[in-house]
Amino acid sequence: MDNERARLPDGSCHSGRNWHLAPKTIPLSWLLGAVGFSLVAVVVMMVRLRIAVQVDARLGIFIVLAFSGTVTIRFRFRQPLSRQQRVWRDAAEYYGLFISICVIGALAAYPVAAISTGFADSALERVDHFLRFDWLAWYRFVVEHPAIQWPERAAYQSIFFTPAVLFAYYAWSARRAEARQFILSFWLAAFLTLLLFFHVPAKGPLAFLWHGPLPYVPESALYQADLIPALRSHAAKPIDLGALRGLVAAPSFHAASALLYIAAAWPLRPLRWPVTILNAAMLLATPVEGTHYLVDLIAGAAVALAALAITQLAARRFSPRLASRPQRWKTAQSTISSAE
Repeated sequence: MDNERARLPDGSCHSGRNWHLAPKTIPLSWLLGAVGFSLVAVVVMMVRLRIAVQVDARLGIFIVLAFSGTVTIRFRFRQPLSRQQRVWRDAAEYYGLFISICVIGALAAYPVAAISTGFADSALERVDHFLRFDWLAWYRFVVEHPAIQWPERAAYQSIFFTPAVLFAYYAWSARRAEARQFILSFWLAAFLTLLLFFHVPAKGPLAFLWHGPLPYVPESALYQADLIPALRSHAAKPIDLGALRGLVAAPSFHAASALLYIAAAWPLRPLRWPVTILNAAMLLATPVEGTHYLVDLIAGAAVALAALAITQLAARRFSPRLASRPQRWKTAQSTISSAE
């Protein structure tokens, strides 16, 4: 057996060298509770602030079908009778939860922006100056080298590609414990990012530092500078659910996500270096494509580390010894013995 990994009855696995410990599996109820709490909080905020959402009919139908299909697969195969059913069940759970967190988090930025005050660009730029980071030099370099613009934009957009690969690997290899820890850390990072965004709203260095026509429009354009004042004055148009814009400058959620992805992939030998290289490229692209100060990336990294630490503390609560569960102990022993 590869790495002497043993499968337990719940579909998770652990190493034969550490078979006295059960995997640290976060309960599904925790993740559903976090997503449900987030959804209710966002809806309440948007209703009270009178922020409307616009949904295209075709997109609405797709969302309903995708949601109902995901829920059906997850609970239809809750007691899988084959590996294929288990893979479908786990994939439906992981992708459903992750996409829900992404959509709710993007929506949440709008009411948070509406109740925020002022802009922290002056302070953020001063920190960058102290760190000797010249954002305008980075931007001019990208402008003067068109050949790197497309690769840079692709690297920045890969924020949704990496988790798709991770969840496919988790589902195929029955790593439920690792998948749920990753999802919880991602939700925590989104929550902490929005909390800090309320206190440190910013237009971004493109709007704050560049004056005159734009020779190159990055992926994030001038959305912060245009939308945040409109939301505060209640002059914004209804939010198009199919075209949500990133409003958070500090901390950088791309930076937080990159560290979470690398941490998740590091124990997975086939994914370790591809994910690390891809997300290193995303980090390099983030200052220009995301219009972020360097301090935004540092704050995003701090958010990721905090989310990982909190997740580990939560996971330890669900790491009982196998000795307290005789049947699982017996199953693990027999599985490891047969593999040796």
